[in-house]
Amino acid sequence: MDELKLSLANLPAIGKKIPVPNYARASLKQGIMHFGVGNFHRAHLAVYMDDLFNKGLDHDWALVGAGVMPSDEAMRQRLVAQDYLTTVVEQDNDLSTAHITGPLIDFVSPNDKPAMMARLCDPTIRIVSLTITEGGYFIDPATGKFNPAYPAIIYDGANPHDPTTVFGFIVAGLAARRAADIPAFTVMSCDNVPHNGVVTKNAVVGLARLSNPALADWIKANVAFPNGMVDRITPATGDRERKICAEVFGVADTWPIFCEEFKQWVVEDNFPSGRPAWEKVGATFVKDVTPYEHMKIRILNGGHAVIAYIAGLLDIHYVHEAMENPIVRAFLAKIEQEEIIPTVPPVPDTDLQDYYKLIDRRFSNPKIADTVRRLCLDGSNRQPKFIVPVVADRVKAGKSIKGLALESALWCRYCYGTTDSGAVIEANDPSWDRLQKTAIAAKADPLAWLAMNDIYGDVGTSALMQAEFSTALKSLWANGTKATVEAYLS
Repeated sequence: MDELKLSLANLPAIGKKIPVPNYARASLKQGIMHFGVGNFHRAHLAVYMDDLFNKGLDHDWALVGAGVMPSDEAMRQRLVAQDYLTTVVEQDNDLSTAHITGPLIDFVSPNDKPAMMARLCDPTIRIVSLTITEGGYFIDPATGKFNPAYPAIIYDGANPHDPTTVFGFIVAGLAARRAADIPAFTVMSCDNVPHNGVVTKNAVVGLARLSNPALADWIKANVAFPNGMVDRITPATGDRERKICAEVFGVADTWPIFCEEFKQWVVEDNFPSGRPAWEKVGATFVKDVTPYEHMKIRILNGGHAVIAYIAGLLDIHYVHEAMENPIVRAFLAKIEQEEIIPTVPPVPDTDLQDYYKLIDRRFSNPKIADTVRRLCLDGSNRQPKFIVPVVADRVKAGKSIKGLALESALWCRYCYGTTDSGAVIEANDPSWDRLQKTAIAAKADPLAWLAMNDIYGDVGTSALMQAEFSTALKSLWANGTKATVEAYLS
C-alpha cells in the first residue's frame, strides 16, 4: 500500500483509507493542558477527547501538550512535524483497526518557560492533567507520602519562580492565578498510582509549602484533585509499529500508537471549573474510585508483575508468549486466585472472576506485542504500589504469602542482571545500580533485599515474609526458575 505522510494536508487522502477526525481542527479551542504526551496519554485521554469531538461536543476543551523532560521535547518535535496528529492502531485478538486522532492542537516546548507559564495562567485552561509515570510523584515508596528531600523538589522549593518539575510549574501557575484572581484549574492525574488525585495533591501542596505556606493552604482549600483509574495496555513504539502503520494502513507516522481495543476510565466527578462530557464516550463517573483502583492495580498491575520476572528470567520476549507458557500462566492463575483476588473488596456491578478472565484474555492478546521487558521496567516504583500492599494485607490477616514472596524473589533474581540461561539483563530501572548491588548481596544473605525499607517498609521486617522470601530466593539460585516455580505450583 502506498503510504502518505501524516499531516493535515493529507487528511482527505488518508480518510479514504482509514477514519480521520470529522471535526475541523481550526474550530477547536484549548481547555486542557497535559504534561507527559507519551504513548499512554495518546491512547487514553486523547482518544476520549477525539471521540467527544467527533460527536460534535465540547470543542472548547482541546489539548495543549507540555513537559519538562528532554524526551518531551523529542516527542514535541515529532508531533509538530505531523501537525499534532496521531495514528491509533487498536488490536484485539481477532481485530486490527486504525484511525487518526487530532485533539492535540499545540505543544509547549519544555525549553520555553514563559510560554508554559502563560498557558497555565490562561483562564481558558480549566484542567491541567498529567501522565508522568508511577515514579514521577516524588513519594517515599514505602509510605506513599510526598518526600520533599528529592533534589529537584529542593530546587523548586527554593526557586518557585524558576520551576523545573511538573509540580513546580503547577504551583507557579496556581500562584499566578491566585494573584490575578483567576479561578484555579483542576489538577487531574492520569497515572497508574493508587489514589492518584491524593498523591498529586500531596505533591503540589507539599512543594508549595516549602516556599509559601499561605499558598499551600489556599491550594489545599481551593484546588480539586480528582482520583481516577485508567486502563489500556499500550506498548512502546518501535520500528515494527512504524512499519505496520505504513504497510498495512498506508500512513507514514513517526510515532504511531499501538494499543489494545479495551480501554477503561473511572474518575471522581470533582471538577469545579467544569469538564468535558466524558461520560458520553465511555468514561464512568463515581463518588469514590477506590474499589475500582484496588481491582485494577492489584489484579491487572499486580498480575503484570507476577508474570514479568519469571518470563524475563526464562528469556521470554513478548507478554503473549509468556501467557502461552503453561508454567507462567499457571503461576499467574495460582497467585491471583489464592493471594491477590481475596484482598480485593467488592466492586460495584463487577464480578471479580469475570474481571480476571478479561485480564487473562488481554494479557494473551498476540497482536499487542507488549514486551516482557516493559513489564519488568521500574520495579523499584511499581512493586511498592502493586505487590507490597497485597503482601502487607495478607500478613496482617495471617494468610499465606508463598506465591507473592516468590514473585518478590524472582524480582530480586532478575535484578542480579542475568537470566537463567546466562544472558545479560541490561539496566531496567532508575535505581538499577543499587538494585543490582543489593541483589548480589542477597545471593548470600536474602534479607539484604528485604532491608530496602523505602520499598518494603514493615513488610521487610515480617518474620513470615523473611522466611518465605529466603526459601524462595535460595531455591531460585539452587534449582533455577523453572524448577522453583514448578515446585510452588505442585
